[in-house]
Amino acid sequence: MITGELKSQVDKIWEAFWTGGVSNPMTVIEQFTYLLFIRRLDERQLLEEKKANMIGASTSLSTLFYNKQEKELRWHHFKNLEPESMFNLFTKTTEDRPLTVFNHMKELGEKAGVFAKYMKGATFMIPTPKLLDLVIQMIDKIKMDDRDTKGDLYEYLLSKIASAGTNGQFRTPRHVIRMMVDMVQPKKDDVICDPSCGTAGFLVSTGEYLYENHEDWFIDEEFREHFNKKMFNGLEFDNTMLRIGAMNLQLHGIENPELIGVDALSEANKISEKYSLILANPPFKGSLDYDGVEPSLLSVAKTKKTELLFLSLMLRMLKTGGRAAVIVPDGVLFGSSNAHKAIRQEIIEGHKLDAVISMPSGVFKPYAGVSTAVLFFTKTNSGGTDNVWFYDMEADGYSLDDKRAEIKNNDIPDIVARFHSLAHPDNGATERSRSRTDKSFLVPFEEIKANDWDLSINRYKEIVYEEIEYAPPAELIADIKQLDEERNEALKELENLLG
Repeated sequence: MITGELKSQVDKIWEAFWTGGVSNPMTVIEQFTYLLFIRRLDERQLLEEKKANMIGASTSLSTLFYNKQEKELRWHHFKNLEPESMFNLFTKTTEDRPLTVFNHMKELGEKAGVFAKYMKGATFMIPTPKLLDLVIQMIDKIKMDDRDTKGDLYEYLLSKIASAGTNGQFRTPRHVIRMMVDMVQPKKDDVICDPSCGTAGFLVSTGEYLYENHEDWFIDEEFREHFNKKMFNGLEFDNTMLRIGAMNLQLHGIENPELIGVDALSEANKISEKYSLILANPPFKGSLDYDGVEPSLLSVAKTKKTELLFLSLMLRMLKTGGRAAVIVPDGVLFGSSNAHKAIRQEIIEGHKLDAVISMPSGVFKPYAGVSTAVLFFTKTNSGGTDNVWFYDMEADGYSLDDKRAEIKNNDIPDIVARFHSLAHPDNGATERSRSRTDKSFLVPFEEIKANDWDLSINRYKEIVYEEIEYAPPAELIADIKQLDEERNEALKELENLLG
């Protein structure tokens, strides 16, 4: 949880950018991220140098980001300079110094981690020496000694994106992500992917879940190797989002995730049967030309709609036995086009649909008011859907208006508990006994098939209407007359009082 002091520090840096002329939220986050990374590079090398000095050895070349000639490009050196001299180090080269601080960062490549790998197109956009000095001095004061602090800082920074981001992306609420992660309970050997990873919120939340629930796993060297290099995977075609996602993961203790800069739906993405768990909130609004889509995706459902194509993609990318939790717009649940019906039929009949969580329309405010649901399914290639568990989420712990203020009503703990009860040895007897008037209930495969594969909860939920008895008309008329007499008496009394 972010502390008041850390929150205040980030707020002041954000305000400094805005008053200094950098007002685009994504630009602020990018520039902030670059400076954080440059600080981390120097801190990492200082730590290696300290270790080497303690044992009387020379620092390994593989751990060096700066050589002796690049000393003035290091954070601990330039932070003490006058603003103009500092700014020149970021923006100008000299005969003796062929690289700026910024260009040096861009040229480090993979040895500096996954963030440095995606520096193509990175631009230094801090306009004045005064602003650069102000921001560097404030960032320097932030204590970043542990993973929790670094992660909380960056998550709070990302929460300040107040409008839809690049290419219509918007940030998935972190408590909804955590609900999905808690429901799928990532396993020790899972290979996890988000095919539209953005700021990597799903991957970060999965890492946090493992730290919190399976601390003992990290004692195992083999698991630590898997965690840092193979477990976390993401696809994203926007280089800016790749850099932000990479930094988010690294600050949360995931140093070498596999992030791939590719349009997940294009022919450039050949990934098939690789992942055991997919968590995602793919883009809803948008359509593609058929010739821009990888052909195998169209074989399941011939469509231009991105939300349907992503479901086809997930089925392809999952290993047999792999699981998926994905947010979809409500239209996916009940759309009547051939493509909508085909993808639903494929998931329900060809694989195993586990659950449908219907979420209220305010969950994504202030970004969007669209109604959404979460689908949970398992790739089997042989069917297996017996009963589908539905839950009608009415509250997520926050008001459903643009303010999204914290409130008491919250169905999420109940959703997670009831979902896991389905796997209980009694075969979910409690859930099976619930009626269609409850928030959660089971619907058998045959009923869904008979309803043309419709997954809208309103198709199956029963609403109990309270019967209201009214008095006979003659009695109501008599009551109205009585009221009129009383009103007339009151008016006469008021007239008398007024003389």
